[in-house]
Amino acid sequence: MLRIISLNLNGIRSAWNKNVLPWAAAQNADIVCLQELKAQLPDLTAEMMAPDGMRAFYHCAEKKGYSGVGIWSRGEPDRVVEGFDGGEFDAEGRYIRADFGNLSVISLYLPSGSSSPERQEAKFRFLDVFFPQMQALRNEGREIVLCGDWNIAHQAIDLKNWKSNQKNSGFLPEERAWLTRVFDEQGWVDVYRRLHPEATDACYTWWSNRGQAWAKNVGWRIDYQIATAGIAATASRSEVYKAERFSDHAPLIIDYNYK
Repeated sequence: MLRIISLNLNGIRSAWNKNVLPWAAAQNADIVCLQELKAQLPDLTAEMMAPDGMRAFYHCAEKKGYSGVGIWSRGEPDRVVEGFDGGEFDAEGRYIRADFGNLSVISLYLPSGSSSPERQEAKFRFLDVFFPQMQALRNEGREIVLCGDWNIAHQAIDLKNWKSNQKNSGFLPEERAWLTRVFDEQGWVDVYRRLHPEATDACYTWWSNRGQAWAKNVGWRIDYQIATAGIAATASRSEVYKAERFSDHAPLIIDYNYK
């Protein structure tokens, strides 16, 4: 079995203080994909660099206290790749890849467009450059799992208040159509949806800090594990873990019968 976890930390130091490491260690995960580190390498403790004996790899943003992604793994990767575009989005620390034999696991953090029109334009630029990147990944012929915070709810069942959010970043028609193309044109699989095609309230992975979103479960499903068909077909169990809170996101855990 292969257990992969994806979690947006909303700050690794903040999540550390909420005991994310003891929880992660207890999950016996093979690979943990992290997003939104909000830290640079000098900010990280020795424990963060070797959490529970795992290997740790980070791609930090150039801007302090912003973005950043990471991968923890039990096994030693054959190769680790930081970034994909050599420009705007690599500077923001949004992509790190680790290869293990014929398997690649990628931790990905898409831009959010909710803070300003300028950031929404940046998000659209990311979608434009990342679509051919995803096709290039498919063309490698490897098994690939892209874990992360995609900042897009794909369908109406993926968020509580879908009617009132149709003009808001994260549920815009253009964003949703882009994800549909990823699935329908390129053949990627939304692994959680494959296992739970009808899930609604149970599927949410992010809750606004405003109002009583968490208490009332007014959430969004924006964290995904999106995979090539071969490994996706081996997925046997998935869980959005909500018993403890490490950030405004919940961990997405998926078990694959993959060796």
